[in-house]
Amino acid sequence: MFFLCHFFLSVKKKTRTAECYFRDGVFTSPPSSSSPHTGCRHSSPRRTPACPPSAMRLPALLITFTLLLLLTSTPPGSGHPAPASEQRGPVFVQQLSRPGVGFSWRNVSCPLCKAVFTILDIALLSDTNEERVAQAVGEACIRLHLADEQVCREIISLFRDDFIRALQQSLLWPSEACALLVGPSCGKFDIYAPWNITLPKAPKPPVTPPSPPKPGSPQNRVLFLTDIHWDQEYLAGSTADCKAPLCCRKDSGSPSWRRREAGYWGTYSKCDLPLRTVENLLENVAAAGPWDWVYWTGDIPAHNVWSQTRKQQLSELSVISRLIHKHLGPNVTVYPAIGNHESTPVNSFPPPFVHGNRSSAWLYNTMAEEWSPWLSEQALKTLRYGGFYTMAIQPGLRVVSLNMNFCARENFWLMVNSTDPANQLQWLVHTLQASEDKGEKVHIIGHIPPGLCLGSWSWNYYHIINRYESTITGQFFGHTHLDEFQMFYDEVTMKRPLGVAFIAPSVTTYINLNPGYRVYYVDGNYQGSSRMVLDHETYILNLTEANHKPEAPSTPEQNPKWTLLYRATKAYGLTSLFPSNCDGLMQTFVKDDQAFQKFWYFRHKGHVSEPCKETCKTSLLCFLRSGRYEELEQCDLLNGFGGNLARAARKTLC
Repeated sequence: MFFLCHFFLSVKKKTRTAECYFRDGVFTSPPSSSSPHTGCRHSSPRRTPACPPSAMRLPALLITFTLLLLLTSTPPGSGHPAPASEQRGPVFVQQLSRPGVGFSWRNVSCPLCKAVFTILDIALLSDTNEERVAQAVGEACIRLHLADEQVCREIISLFRDDFIRALQQSLLWPSEACALLVGPSCGKFDIYAPWNITLPKAPKPPVTPPSPPKPGSPQNRVLFLTDIHWDQEYLAGSTADCKAPLCCRKDSGSPSWRRREAGYWGTYSKCDLPLRTVENLLENVAAAGPWDWVYWTGDIPAHNVWSQTRKQQLSELSVISRLIHKHLGPNVTVYPAIGNHESTPVNSFPPPFVHGNRSSAWLYNTMAEEWSPWLSEQALKTLRYGGFYTMAIQPGLRVVSLNMNFCARENFWLMVNSTDPANQLQWLVHTLQASEDKGEKVHIIGHIPPGLCLGSWSWNYYHIINRYESTITGQFFGHTHLDEFQMFYDEVTMKRPLGVAFIAPSVTTYINLNPGYRVYYVDGNYQGSSRMVLDHETYILNLTEANHKPEAPSTPEQNPKWTLLYRATKAYGLTSLFPSNCDGLMQTFVKDDQAFQKFWYFRHKGHVSEPCKETCKTSLLCFLRSGRYEELEQCDLLNGFGGNLARAARKTLC
């Protein structure tokens, strides 16, 4: 395998740096100058050949060899099982490593990955080989047990065109592709080289620590929804622990006597939600109002990412947007952000330089139509351009909604160019400077927490938070499906807390959770208000109670109620949720294990299967401290996790 990998690397090197000639499907010597188009000159680092594609005929033999190389390699998991002590990592790392769709490049060895991408690079010099490449990858997916056969075939078909176009337009070498997919031990991503945004020359204003509001000061009550994940195929009574990546569906089959069945309102398993649960949620939050405004940070569709269509995605976007508007009424403004599941293929968000049918215009334009009752014309304009926007909420308070898919490692379009996609961070700096000049405070909302972003994007975002710490008074995210937070500190000492990214629990049950939502209490609209988060509450639908009436356990409740799980200041004995309070809470977790285990219980929305001790606890504290991905890596290495925590945290769980 080592020899084969380097053989194809050397072949690829020739195609990139020398004059590469193909004739009748084989490499040949350079033709004489009197023989036009007898070979294909490819001295450019781009993958597009200079001569017509028909001149480059790669034989089926090369594609067949790809298959043989993949299929004759020992599939991970086919050998002897590792000892039990080696199979289980820290509980927290195991959770981060949960497969979202049962498809994982982490099952592939590094030499095999490099060999595959070398062959793909050569094969994709000709457009005629795309079908063969797709078939080869599909068969490899099945034989390497990256997913079951149906998922492999459907996900390859769905991802093929966009992924191949992104790969062809990128300058990605096999070592870089495999560093991206397998991990940093398999290479270095030069394509994600460091880059910097430009800050204005205006000096940073002196920092004044926030003061708690006086008793009786106004507060804003803000509803926060995230990760709804409505499954149109959810079927009560179907198998809840099927072999597919997503269960409780019409095609999951009927449960045998040893298997659990899907509940009426939802299920503790790898299942999403029926529409009736989403509607019940909206009925309950409407009755629990009034709300000053709503933050909604995306992920509408279910986790059946191998079989989604644009028509389905847009339909679900329209249905949920209209239900929210219907139940909350025309007088409540909703500020949405885009999740990674809104597109299909999942995580596929081309930057604005990609035009035509492969662009995200089909999605952004529909969002603009559905969200026009809530957003201004200027906000809709930047939404259509890049999926982000800003709006004034009240005098003195502005919201910025970021498209966090432009920081996501799983967005394969960033292989083409990952330097501040859509100039979003530079736009954010401009917006923040204008707010600072006017004395406005700013809330930032988004889907993926910044501590889980690509390194350079995360570093620049952290730098922006530091520069505008007196302006940015709230950060609100989702994506992990769990109730947690990540801290930001001053860049000089990394000791003074200056920001908190609040990560709210999901509406969906995926995986093994109660449905939930969040309420934030924010310092209100008055002169001198900090506009910071003072407190928050988490509400859940207890599925054990909702699916089983006390007097008739086999019958679900007809109108179940969402109940308060906890209020943060009361549960933890805090006066507010300022950055200094949250930092102090982390110190309490270190010293007081009872307080930490309470957090662990709340983190899972009241449904925990096992406690978090020792290494699990240390790794989770690393995560809470790491508002910047670099900090997560450093904490990982300092605590002896050998890169496992950082690799696990990078994965898209949701």
